[in-house]
Amino acid sequence: MDAKELYGKLKAFQEKKGYFFNSDTTMVMDLLEMLLVNKERYGHMACPCRLASGNYEMDRDIICPCTYREPDVAEYGACFCGLYTSKEWNEGKCPHRVVPERRPAEKVLAGLGLD
Repeated sequence: MDAKELYGKLKAFQEKKGYFFNSDTTMVMDLLEMLLVNKERYGHMACPCRLASGNYEMDRDIICPCTYREPDVAEYGACFCGLYTSKEWNEGKCPHRVVPERRPAEKVLAGLGLD
């Protein structure tokens, strides 16, 4: 599977749930490509914007779509890495703010091998 195929598989499914790919298609395709790299590397599609440990259970919260996508999109209009947005965010009807990291520090440290 390549990024274009992944895009085609996910787009309609996620839009039915109210999540839209970022209107910056170049960035979206780069992120999808990196998700596929992580799938090859770890066996799961860990968020490419975070450090994965490679341990499925430790990484479970950052497997895309991550645990934090829903509250990120609800509060900021976009997820941490900007792959998913709300329709309003894509249409420029809400501010584009930096989304802070919600992941607990111990999991971030585990991704760095410092657990």
